[in-house]
Amino acid sequence: MPYLGSEDTVRELRRALSNPNVQSDQLRYRNTILKVIRAMSQGVDVSGLFSEMVKACATVDIVQKKLVYVFLCSYATLNPELSLLVINTLRKDCQDPNPMVRSLALRNMTNLRLPSLVEYVEQPLTAGLRDRAACVRRVAVLGWAKLHNLQPNSEIDAAVVNELYSLLRDPDPVVMVNCLRALEEILREEGGVAINKPITHHLLNRLKECDVWGQCEVLRILQRYRPQSEDELFDILSLLDAALVSPHPPVMAATLSLFLSLCSTLPAVSLAALERVRGPLLAACGSVSREMRFTALCHIQLLLRSLPGLMGAHYKRFFCGYAEPAYIKQRKMQVLVELVNDENVAMLLDELKGYCTDVNTDTAQAAISAIGRIGRSYSDRCLEILTGLLGLKQEHITSAVVQTMRDLVWVCPQCSETVCLALEGCEETLQDSQGRQALLWLLSVYGERVSSAPYTLEVFIDGVRSETSLGVKMELLTTTMRLFMCRPAETQDMLGRLLHYCIEEETDMCVRDQALLYYRLLQCGIEETRKVLQGRRSDPSLGVLIGRPAEPISQWASSFNTLEPLRQGTVETESASRGSPEHASFDPKPNTDLSDTLDCSQIERVHSASYHSSSLHPPMSSSGSDSTSGCTDSSADVLASSVAVPLSLSLSPALSPEEFERLWLQRLALHAERGAEKLEEEDYICFEERIHCPAIPQCSPQSLQAAMQLVNIQTMAFTPPHTLPWRVYLYTHTQQGHSGDTPHSTLILGELLYTGEGNQRAVVTKGIDGGEVVEGSEEELVKEGEEATAYGLSRRESARKDGEEQDVKVTLKQQPRDDKALKGFLSILTTVLHTLSSERN
Repeated sequence: MPYLGSEDTVRELRRALSNPNVQSDQLRYRNTILKVIRAMSQGVDVSGLFSEMVKACATVDIVQKKLVYVFLCSYATLNPELSLLVINTLRKDCQDPNPMVRSLALRNMTNLRLPSLVEYVEQPLTAGLRDRAACVRRVAVLGWAKLHNLQPNSEIDAAVVNELYSLLRDPDPVVMVNCLRALEEILREEGGVAINKPITHHLLNRLKECDVWGQCEVLRILQRYRPQSEDELFDILSLLDAALVSPHPPVMAATLSLFLSLCSTLPAVSLAALERVRGPLLAACGSVSREMRFTALCHIQLLLRSLPGLMGAHYKRFFCGYAEPAYIKQRKMQVLVELVNDENVAMLLDELKGYCTDVNTDTAQAAISAIGRIGRSYSDRCLEILTGLLGLKQEHITSAVVQTMRDLVWVCPQCSETVCLALEGCEETLQDSQGRQALLWLLSVYGERVSSAPYTLEVFIDGVRSETSLGVKMELLTTTMRLFMCRPAETQDMLGRLLHYCIEEETDMCVRDQALLYYRLLQCGIEETRKVLQGRRSDPSLGVLIGRPAEPISQWASSFNTLEPLRQGTVETESASRGSPEHASFDPKPNTDLSDTLDCSQIERVHSASYHSSSLHPPMSSSGSDSTSGCTDSSADVLASSVAVPLSLSLSPALSPEEFERLWLQRLALHAERGAEKLEEEDYICFEERIHCPAIPQCSPQSLQAAMQLVNIQTMAFTPPHTLPWRVYLYTHTQQGHSGDTPHSTLILGELLYTGEGNQRAVVTKGIDGGEVVEGSEEELVKEGEEATAYGLSRRESARKDGEEQDVKVTLKQQPRDDKALKGFLSILTTVLHTLSSERN
């Protein structure tokens, strides 16, 4: 057909459709209708041919019927009156002996989407539910859902709903699944299809007959069913066992989601299910479909939050392929970071080192960031790689390395010497603002160790007029001020020039205000300036310890097999902000599964026979990560009482890492300002103790966290095993009944610390005698308190002789003060640590 305008095209097609010669030739007639459909698909408005196409649907040619029905369903809403002409033909086709014609007529009758035609459609749909052909029943079941969607406020006859429920036992599995979908749509306001025990077991027994998406639909709907007994639960799990290792990833994911829903109170069964799906998940990671690979990687990250070692032996499966897209490579590198251990760290670092020179800059920077995260546990190896990458003099690589070094040195201060040596000459390659901010931050913190720091700053200050980044200017101000504090002779002149420019010529108010702040601060004196700029810093180990507590499965089970894992990254993102590095944080949620309370009276009685004498230590220095507030003398009363009291521990309300850090450090400043005597008077207590647990520092973080959560103690952060100093931060809420009926609740924050050094034999040791603190040597304490201390001191003496003494220092801070509750909590904590230590041995 020659090229014509839309009006000419419609006119030509109408002439052909109305030509008797064309209508008499079936092939020519079909080809003309095909031209109408082709024009419609090209955007030509052919709605004017509606009446001619209505006449064309009266044919025995199935192909022609399908073409005409496509046209009629597309333009029925524009011609509602003419659409009535089609109903008679469609109703007649619903009684055709050919089941394909019947199903085609029913489908298009509901696809017309005209409320005025509903009364003509109901009777054929009702007859279609009882049709002998399965294909007709499939269409009729979904047709009722379409009718309900067309008139959502109208009520469908209860007889139809009952018939749909009866069709759940239809011999055709597609009809069964379609009934579930239709009932879900029709009964949405009532909560969807009602799932009881007979329906559940019927669906499970016929699960294998359904196709992949039918199985997924059945498994999704079954999540709302709760077994009535434990025997029924395990019967259901047995029926689902084969689907758990299905070769089809959607079926496997839906089955695992149902497993986790049913076994929310059986963590051991949930863990076993996660172990079973390891093979199918790894197979999905090798799928031809990129989308399937990415989805599998996201869900593997979800599983690793509760089972960090699940994929440890299969880390090579997550090596990146050359032709893989960048988003898959980056997600694989995130998984590789989670799988690092002592055995594979060398191979993983070699692999990641190769990705650092990838042609895709985002992939290269992600690989460098991954090496930096591994460096928190294996700093020497990673620093060697990062330093070598600086020699490439590539702009994006240098920027990523400097940002990674900034974050790494914040977590691992022992790396500062190597980082300071590597910074020489980096400013020549750095061009992006994020890399320059990171370099300036490093110079502000470690500028005293970098010999060329003033000269580097001078280059930045000379080019400040052409600097476009607001963040770089503000970081430059802070860095120059801090460097002036430690190297005033070299920095004084350039600081004056920078402040003059920022105050007199800078147009941005943020930079100008910050410069004015520093200028007025300098007018107050150098000591006041030093207090502000070089004040106490946050302990990095509080916010960014290397280990991440294994989360309970219940925290992410509801998001499994949804889009949630794809939307959010489960690994921290590297900092792009100025100032100090940005660290990962999470919001712990109260775990309702661990809300059971614990009566510690029996634990205290057993523990009192084996617990060695306490030693109250003097205040430690406030620098570094070992800083703790001094112990008040009144904390001796904690161990003076031997009366067991009923005690309950609770994880709720939960604390965020920021709240924990603020509460942990605030008393340190108060102790320095007010002194120990005034701090004693407050409703607060700080207590230190040493517990002999030889194998605890080598215990796996997962075992330690699981043991703590068993008694409702939440581990906030921890270092990996075999690292020094070894730390664990924890908290809990204690509830203890007093004379009244109202329970008394307190918050306890704790730190477990092992430095690896042998505990020194104290010349003066504090002991407890009748509730009073007495001083003397250890030999005198043995004589004065034989019952309480002989066992503990004999263990210390024997351990010192063998050179195996490994005491873990426990620091507890409680507010409001409750000595009996603190004593009970310490007894529980000590019992847990001793149990783990004995199992480790």
